[in-house]
Amino acid sequence: MDIRQLEYFLAIVDRGGFNRAASALYVSQPSLSQAVRALERDLGSDLFHRIGRRAVLTDAGRALIEPAREAVRSLETARASVAAVHELREGRLDLASMPSQAVEPLTSLVSAFSRRYPGVSVAINAAFTSRDVIDMVRTGAVELGLLASAGPLSEKEVVSYALGRQRFVLVVSADGPFAGRTAVEFRELAGQRLIVGQSGTGMRAYVDALREQGIEFAVAVETEHRVSLMPLVLAGVGLAVVTESWRDLAGRLGARVLDIEPETTLDIALVARRGSLSPAAAAFVTAATSAADS
Repeated sequence: MDIRQLEYFLAIVDRGGFNRAASALYVSQPSLSQAVRALERDLGSDLFHRIGRRAVLTDAGRALIEPAREAVRSLETARASVAAVHELREGRLDLASMPSQAVEPLTSLVSAFSRRYPGVSVAINAAFTSRDVIDMVRTGAVELGLLASAGPLSEKEVVSYALGRQRFVLVVSADGPFAGRTAVEFRELAGQRLIVGQSGTGMRAYVDALREQGIEFAVAVETEHRVSLMPLVLAGVGLAVVTESWRDLAGRLGARVLDIEPETTLDIALVARRGSLSPAAAAFVTAATSAADS
């Protein structure tokens, strides 16, 4: 078994098949298949069921994913450690972020990091819930994760670094309700048409809590695609409860942003696996926590 075989295996898992993996790796499909066959012989078990052009993971294949990611990550950490001698002039940082936090504070954090370490490439992976972020960090799919939660995180699975808080706000179209207002009392959302996220997100938890308090509203749209929020609001489809990370962008697009009273917030945190981090990840954590303390 060698690290290249594990990288090929993970590429097939992540890309959903041999063809796409071969294209992403810039290798021929026969070479990829041969490498995986050699890995299966070494392990004494099939990793995929070959069904036509499809590759479906076997139980053994599923069991290999996490240790394979850990092995590949360890090698990348070793390579990055060597690059650190040259002051991070090259390297790669993989991180995951929930959509709202990908607007802010991630934009500011990556901007500051990239100015200081322009040779380090940052790959941002999408995660829709805090559970998604934690799982991606825990299993080694990424090194760092940015998330929002309604309270402190358990330190059993990941290490967390507090970056501050974001309050909930209401985004309304220019000609929508609450004209001339800068704030709205949460009970005034009764009877409104709301655009909501999927279960497991902070914005969904907030509106679900409204219903639990007897505040009835209509769900105009439920969306997993956070990029659709602003177009839907601007088109007058409904109102959206989001975190204040959206404030500047919404204002530039022509929407109105109102504070929701009383103030309710989410805790924003950067999370990492326990143990050593690559130099790039360690530098990012240092920069992020320093910015939060300033």
